[in-house]
Amino acid sequence: MEVTKLPKSVYYYHLHDEENPGEKATLEEIKRIKEENPAYGYRRVTLELQNQGFDVNHKRVQRIMQEENLQSTAYGKKTRKYNSNKGTVGTIAPNRLNRRFMTDRPYQKLTADVTELRWGDQSMEHRVYLEPMMDLFSGEILSFNLSLHPTVEFALKPLQEALDNLPDLPYRTTVHTDQGFQYQNQQWVRELKKHRVFQSMSRKATCLDNAAMESFFHLLKSETVHLYRYQTCEELVSSIKRWIHYYNYSRIKQKLGGKSPVQYRILTAEKVA
Repeated sequence: MEVTKLPKSVYYYHLHDEENPGEKATLEEIKRIKEENPAYGYRRVTLELQNQGFDVNHKRVQRIMQEENLQSTAYGKKTRKYNSNKGTVGTIAPNRLNRRFMTDRPYQKLTADVTELRWGDQSMEHRVYLEPMMDLFSGEILSFNLSLHPTVEFALKPLQEALDNLPDLPYRTTVHTDQGFQYQNQQWVRELKKHRVFQSMSRKATCLDNAAMESFFHLLKSETVHLYRYQTCEELVSSIKRWIHYYNYSRIKQKLGGKSPVQYRILTAEKVA
């Protein structure tokens, strides 16, 4: 009889695996989910499994992912904050949100910001600027723009697109930003007034006043530019467009009950109707 030195935990793991064939099915599904969503951690993987009918809790998923070395490594790098503040060059609006980001009504509270994304070799990096318009109700990105230059016209395009597509609402919308020069400009202010929209601004140098957008930028960069080094502007722009579509339609959130932003909005609209 041959004796092998085997840790007790490993023995009982494989014994449990033979007694529970569902463990293998769970592992295979976790691998498939991670292949499609490499940045998912165990909590979001658990939600996806539960959405597909698996009777599994987060502790079991965490254990399997640790044993199979499937943990997410996307969130270790720090993001670079783009600063568009040039002092008072136009209208400074009051902070109407005052960090009250939660709302039970779609299109009531929107937020915008600009961030820079880098491509090319480290010795010669180039910048592309992104501005999304987010609905704080679900986190859905209603519109966005990408450009090599963060001009006022660049910032206006997503605002105009989002406001032009708003449905008729029984309440007024508020658009929140930082004090960037684009948002102090009279063209921005006039566009808000044209649609009877309230303007709100963060306090100077207080990024937490727009924490929802900062969180979105962190996710986007962690799952794109921190995982891949894009060599061309076209490659980066294409990837960002695909990721935002994925974020809106497929990327599930715990706070939305395991739904993506668009799924949550549609489901909520059906309940209201």
